Amino acid sequence: MIPRFYASKINEYLQPNKVFVLYGPRRVGKTTLISEFLKGYGGRVYSSTGENAQLRDILESDDFQKIISFFSGYDLVVIDEAQRVENVGQGLKILVDQIPGIRVIATGSSSFALSNKVGEPLVGRQNIFTLFPVAVLELLAEYGPMYAREHLEQLLIYGSYPEVLTSATFEEKRRYLTQIRDSYLYKDILELERVKSSKKLLDLLRLIAFQIGHDVSLSELGSSLELSKNTVARYLDLLEKAFVLINVRGFSRNLRKEVTKTSRYYFYDNGVRNAIIDNFNLLNSRNDIGDLWENFLFIERLKKRTYHNIYANDFFWRTWEKQEVDLVEEREGKLFGYEMKWGGKMPAAPRLWLETYPNASYEVINRENYLNFIT
Repeated sequence: MIPRFYASKINEYLQPNKVFVLYGPRRVGKTTLISEFLKGYGGRVYSSTGENAQLRDILESDDFQKIISFFSGYDLVVIDEAQRVENVGQGLKILVDQIPGIRVIATGSSSFALSNKVGEPLVGRQNIFTLFPVAVLELLAEYGPMYAREHLEQLLIYGSYPEVLTSATFEEKRRYLTQIRDSYLYKDILELERVKSSKKLLDLLRLIAFQIGHDVSLSELGSSLELSKNTVARYLDLLEKAFVLINVRGFSRNLRKEVTKTSRYYFYDNGVRNAIIDNFNLLNSRNDIGDLWENFLFIERLKKRTYHNIYANDFFWRTWEKQEVDLVEEREGKLFGYEMKWGGKMPAAPRLWLETYPNASYEVINRENYLNFIT
């Protein structure tokens, strides 16, 4: 089992009368992480899932006495898949407000469900964290600095879900990723948002998968899928909130020259992206290496920033003259531009980038320097 970044930090973040909320895609190891933590926890623990009818009855009741009577005597309450409890935030608010010293962990695979139900009632009463598929920085901590270089091709093709990394053969990796695609990827959306069929979602994701690093037009997607622009926008929003896609907007302080009204999308995991297009070919027989590289670097950079509390806004930058920077981070009042190149080319910064933002940095990220960028 690969040790996760948060494993040694849960005690630090788990505070009395607050809820430790752990979000993340399905199957990335949230339950395993909490289970391992509980093995070394010395207090009295109540642990269950949002599928437990008795638990739902208690927390959905809004009955102070009922909730207090049920949970009194426990030091820690753990609720896995908490989004399945209706209005779970209100029940947890009562719990942490009424029982002195109680600690609570709530996990959820659907940010749109859990955040809607948790957010407002628990303002000031929660610490929120996101668990991703295994990060390269976690792999290097366990296996050493050579791991990423030796396994880079596999990471680009099969991604880094825990069970994928521990599968012995490429066939096992493919089979598992196909299972995620067919059984887990849309489960929360189909159950909680009453989307009638996953077929349109899969068709939409296929179109997005071929446009990594490129501007996406909702109107063009709608025409291809025979859906309205508004429906496409709603589906993309749901796929973001279900931890499948990440949306990046254009950056601009000069609206006449810069493109701002389109989006680009990245996948939380390269392996899921490749499962969606049914392509697990090795790199020497692919024509999308640049896309895989850019998606890999983007998500690994996001993992690094998330785990190390580096706060930034993400953008891409492009002008109508087709000058562009793949990733722009706006942090601490400064701009940092990054161009992601699989090959050995080291292109100079675009002229308009330098002219418009003379104080911004610019760096090319390639196979020689990428580890510093993501670990």
